[in-house]
Amino acid sequence: MNPKITKSLSILSIALFVGAVGTSLFLGIEYASFLWIGFFFICALSFLGSEKLKGYAYSMMIFGSVALALYFPQYFLEYQGFKFSALIVPLIQVIMFGMGTSMSIKDFLGVVKMPKGVLIGVLCQFSIMPFIGFTLAKLSGFPPEIAAGMILIGCSPSGMASNVMSFLAKANLALSITVTSITTLLAPFVTPFLMGWLAGEFVAIDVVDMMFSIVKMVIIPIGAGLLFNYFLRGKSKWLDDLMPIISMAAIALILVVIVAAGRDSLLDIGPILIVMVIFHNLAGYLLGYWSSRLFKLSERDCRTIAIEVGMQNGGLASGIAKEMGKIATVGLAPAVFGPFMNVSGSILASYWHKKPIPDESSST
Repeated sequence: MNPKITKSLSILSIALFVGAVGTSLFLGIEYASFLWIGFFFICALSFLGSEKLKGYAYSMMIFGSVALALYFPQYFLEYQGFKFSALIVPLIQVIMFGMGTSMSIKDFLGVVKMPKGVLIGVLCQFSIMPFIGFTLAKLSGFPPEIAAGMILIGCSPSGMASNVMSFLAKANLALSITVTSITTLLAPFVTPFLMGWLAGEFVAIDVVDMMFSIVKMVIIPIGAGLLFNYFLRGKSKWLDDLMPIISMAAIALILVVIVAAGRDSLLDIGPILIVMVIFHNLAGYLLGYWSSRLFKLSERDCRTIAIEVGMQNGGLASGIAKEMGKIATVGLAPAVFGPFMNVSGSILASYWHKKPIPDESSST
């Protein structure tokens, strides 16, 4: 992007931010709708023109999408009788197909090459976050279905965003991809079991039904993506390049629909939910890192597992909430977790990127 355009967009975003803050303070935040929405989207565009900040552009677009849904939810609920929530599962399948097209059999060979790191990563993923989510749900005092959403995001596997952050953090990318792949394929079995065990007291959980729902959303589209990758990889370069963009757009659309559906509940308990989600996310990074240290993994592997544990597949959690018929309640915690996770993950990855790794050897 032309530096002059980037500078102009930066100045405009600052002006919008000042206007949004001033209007919110003196007139009320409800009168600052277009200023806040404009600030986030213009800021995202300006970030794209900066090498140091472009990694945060997508996060700013997500915040802009959330603001849009909070201020104008009526446009994202239904159109002429068609409920937009019906798009969530197909969009999840598109995202999982995209994940499959970026995977290959060699991603699973890490189990053989790095058995210790993979085992610790998978165990941390399906123990640390679920139990933190359960503890927060018990302490929150939230309505049962909203509390169950905190457990759901904890019981979900890691997402592809963790692979990007591991690369930026100079962590073990191969380990990251393998742990993401394994936890995603285990999700149809492990996630329903954990939800039935930990969230059963908050909301009715049909373990078998949830299992088939996740198979439909995860295993089938990923399998189709793997076949596409095996037979057509490189032959449809336009699709290879387009899938990451489609996946990001799908995540943003899912988020808009969920926030619009649960707007009233989110405004009612939003600040407390945000605090708990932040704690959940940061605790995942912290405990994931030090659990790996306890098992004497290398610094690169510790960084990897910290990111894998802290960054969940919020899209899949949203899809599960939709299949449960509780997108406006159970789906709220995943909707809040996703945007914050991208911001915190980017900050952590940037910090680690600048911090030398003392131990290049891997004990996995």
